[in-house]
Amino acid sequence: MPPRTLATLAHALSVAPDLDASLLALAEALTEFDRIAQVVLLRYDARRDMIVDRLAPQGDVVTCQRLDTTFDHLPARERTAISAGGSFVEFGDHSDEVAPLFALKKLEDVGWLSLRGIRFEGQLMGILVLYEPRKFFGTRSSERLAPSAGLFELAFARFAEREAREEAVRTLEDMTQRVHGEYTRKLATLEEKLFQAGAQEPAAPERLMALERDIARAMEDCRRANKRAQMVEAQVGAAVEQLEKAHIELHRRGEALRQRTRTIYLIDRVLTMDATADDPRELVNGLLTLVGDDMGAQRCSLLLHVPDEHELYLAASRGVTPNVSPGYRVKFGEGVAGKVAATRQPLLVQDVAEAKHHPLIRDELFTTGSFISFPLVYHGQLVGVVNLANRAMHGIFVEEDIERVRLLGLVISLVATQARLPDRMLETLSVG
Repeated sequence: MPPRTLATLAHALSVAPDLDASLLALAEALTEFDRIAQVVLLRYDARRDMIVDRLAPQGDVVTCQRLDTTFDHLPARERTAISAGGSFVEFGDHSDEVAPLFALKKLEDVGWLSLRGIRFEGQLMGILVLYEPRKFFGTRSSERLAPSAGLFELAFARFAEREAREEAVRTLEDMTQRVHGEYTRKLATLEEKLFQAGAQEPAAPERLMALERDIARAMEDCRRANKRAQMVEAQVGAAVEQLEKAHIELHRRGEALRQRTRTIYLIDRVLTMDATADDPRELVNGLLTLVGDDMGAQRCSLLLHVPDEHELYLAASRGVTPNVSPGYRVKFGEGVAGKVAATRQPLLVQDVAEAKHHPLIRDELFTTGSFISFPLVYHGQLVGVVNLANRAMHGIFVEEDIERVRLLGLVISLVATQARLPDRMLETLSVG
């Protein structure tokens, strides 16, 4: 299914195994609003100052064409703007003249060409080329594609960093092999000289002194070569250690990006539901699913504030005990949720067995496992409390999770307030 939102495109780019898959995801995003426009990626070699490859998505594959052409054939003003990166540079009335330079198919109508430079570590590494039919009314595809192009640049940087790391490893390995080869050759030469000296008849003192000097020089050369080899080996070891740390950090950032992508996707889904759902029960279940799925909580509940009273009532739940039904009420100050509602301060417990000062055993909404209870506040007014327990994947909740729940809590508070969920849901439960 092609990406239909920035969130789904971000997810597709974060899990893409290579640059080709990322380019296909971007092309699919483009077809959502312009099926005629063409997008290609030019790979740029900064050391040679040349455009080396042209990557063009065609259906489910990406074709690669070798170009090996310079960047100088473009006008100086546009070339400078493209090198700076960050936005599309339009060629206006000269679009159809420049488009053939990049092997783009001629459009039936007048075309509009836009180029966007992609930079990595301060250097131009690629150029995104967009060729679309000229529009006299409405938004150009280059403007609509700009946010998606920004996400693609992040994926491009991820693959560029991986290629740079692999190239550094190859360079270090080649250097080590060269130094080791030089050391082996000099050692073999020394052994040959020693063998020849031993096989010859006794020579004159001058000859013996010359041989000793040659042997001493050869030994010194071997010592220096060995020292260089050791230094290179130490450099390789340090570089590999740095690369391992960089790989761990890249993995951590990738995990964080995937988490943010999923959060954005869930928020997008809830906001869409808010705009279309009429049933308050469907909306509260959607809000609970938003925070429960994002945090991996097997047991979770959403309690809303009873209007004009110091009580909460259970609006939606998942995994709680069967005898706790929707509408179940909790007074402010009683139990975990009641204390959080009274103080409006989040509560994090990582081990229930060690948190004896918390009334968990007596609270029917909490039984075992690590949990978070978070107040939902909008413009200073208490909207409710969300409870998360029994984390599925990671076992326990940690301090960093509080910030993620804070973001999700703001979305829940906003939607619940705008949709008047505390009143509407209470009326629904009363009628039921």
